[in-house]
Amino acid sequence: MDSLNIAGKAYASRLLIGTGKYKDFDETRRAIEASGAQIVTVAIRRTNIGQNANEPSLLDAVPPSKYTYLPNTAGCYSADDAVRTLRLARELLDGHELVKLEVLGDPKSLYPSMVETLKAAETLVKEGFKVMVYCSDDPILAKRLEEIGCVAVMPLASLIGSGMGILNPWNLQLILENAKVPVIVDAGVGTASDAAIAMELGCDGVLMNTAVAAAKNPVLMAQAMKKAVEAGREAYLAGRMPKKFYSAAPSSPTAGVIGKAA
Repeated sequence: MDSLNIAGKAYASRLLIGTGKYKDFDETRRAIEASGAQIVTVAIRRTNIGQNANEPSLLDAVPPSKYTYLPNTAGCYSADDAVRTLRLARELLDGHELVKLEVLGDPKSLYPSMVETLKAAETLVKEGFKVMVYCSDDPILAKRLEEIGCVAVMPLASLIGSGMGILNPWNLQLILENAKVPVIVDAGVGTASDAAIAMELGCDGVLMNTAVAAAKNPVLMAQAMKKAVEAGREAYLAGRMPKKFYSAAPSSPTAGVIGKAA
């Protein structure tokens, strides 16, 4: 089985999906089921997973017994805030160590602050967290995060929530060529073709939230994303034909055809 391996665990699905921005937890559950995802990411600052005892909990709709939770630091703008948030997540989820680190640079673009991200990553790795890290598409910084000990690097395709797709495939390819840990595109995917392109480039997976949650039919879009990720991965493994500006070679052989010289 061509599985995605993160921090020593194998996953059949290469689609990771967020749990925010849906109209309610029931829609969240149905979209996740349709996506086939096994890893779900949750914003600790925005989603109730037990912090508020008298409110509906995501844990009931999306049980941790069925899915691998990936608590994230969405909404954090400093290393200290991010580290504090993930320490809380570890307490709420009974010692859970797999986390998604993201430290944002500003509230308008939501572009990552790589200085603070590197600082937080160093602290979290030292504290025993298994860190999957949202980052810019800078191949040097992506490699540095791997060297720090992050278990996956997650470069953006374009800005969070933009739906602009992959704007710089060349940088992604540089990251892929040098990485020894999974590379998962995070942020910017807008539709199924974006996910397929990411996988065709050789990315190990795709994480998305807004592309599904903000669709007119989130459950149907989740189903489409599942197929796109699978098709993109298969195309990558198959190896596409070389690109040619022009070729006179016919797609069917002509040897032995009546009227053709042998």
